[in-house]
Amino acid sequence: MEKRWQNRVLVLLSAVLLSACSGYFGWIAADAVEQTEVSTETISEDTVLVGGMPVGIYMETDGVMVLDTEHIKGIDGVEYEPASHLVKCGDYITGINGKTVENKKELMEALAHLNEDEVVLSLRREEESIDVKIKPVECEPDEYKLGIWVRDNVQGLGTITFLTGSSEFGALGHGIHDSDTNVLLSIADGTLYKTSIHSIKKGENGIPGSMEGIIVYNGYNKLGSIKKNTDAGIYGTIDKIDDLFTEQIPVQIAAKEEIEIGDATIRCFVDNEVQEYNIKVTDIDYSGHEVNKGLVIQVTDPGLLEKTGGIIQGMSGSPILQNGKLIGAVTHVFVQDSTKGYGIFIENMLENVGDQTLSN
Repeated sequence: MEKRWQNRVLVLLSAVLLSACSGYFGWIAADAVEQTEVSTETISEDTVLVGGMPVGIYMETDGVMVLDTEHIKGIDGVEYEPASHLVKCGDYITGINGKTVENKKELMEALAHLNEDEVVLSLRREEESIDVKIKPVECEPDEYKLGIWVRDNVQGLGTITFLTGSSEFGALGHGIHDSDTNVLLSIADGTLYKTSIHSIKKGENGIPGSMEGIIVYNGYNKLGSIKKNTDAGIYGTIDKIDDLFTEQIPVQIAAKEEIEIGDATIRCFVDNEVQEYNIKVTDIDYSGHEVNKGLVIQVTDPGLLEKTGGIIQGMSGSPILQNGKLIGAVTHVFVQDSTKGYGIFIENMLENVGDQTLSN
């Protein structure tokens, strides 16, 4: 399901250097095989450690993402929109006047030392690289603006689905899209962090519920690195396996042809622990039309329904198990009925890690 991404920083580009804030961020945000302690070294090629644990997510975009352009008033009292029809929503700014730009701070610093009447922005637009010339607008004496709103990072909360024998993880089961442009974010780097869930908001009246927690972005709380953001989830490696997988439960992975309509379970974090809750698989779509919506599921567990109302924000990536195997992960909630949602086939997620295979 779609995440609620908070602390989205929107910055109007100007020649004034703005400081960034950091620190604490608040978020509104089974039929398993025998549960024995194992090492990742003992995981076979068709087995993974099953997840269900919430994690904090921080990702930096590959370049500075353009959200929109803006009218700005010049020192002469006239309104201008210098970037209109030149820069588009979803573009990534990768350079200015021939100098590489990797984040907002570098872009702002370059703008703070303008010596030219025009600036040349290097952009990545889908698969194409282009340069555009923009004339900054003087808004105050020696203060110039381009009138472009940008973003260079996203933060949020999600659930780990699995860990392979080579310490590669899969999570969310769907990609992280920019909330303003709905474009799948192109990332340069990302990090997983420990998170502390302090409350759960129950879904009701057509409004999905959510997990609320605290994430502290520092080295002590870092769990691993994010390498990919795809339509089938986020992927990377875990460094502190024991910190995240305190209970190491190996499960075999299932091909989509093995999945049946009927009873299953999901693993998710409620009441300060990861537990399994009863659901039903109500439909299976083999068409592949949408990579992260192959399963339709319905929560039937009275305990989970009482606590959450069904599927809530933050639950994306919760493993789905059936007949002792991992068959997929929760991805979306039906807004008008939070007891129902979509899931992704686990084999679609495993295509994004290095050495995992399926055997029937």
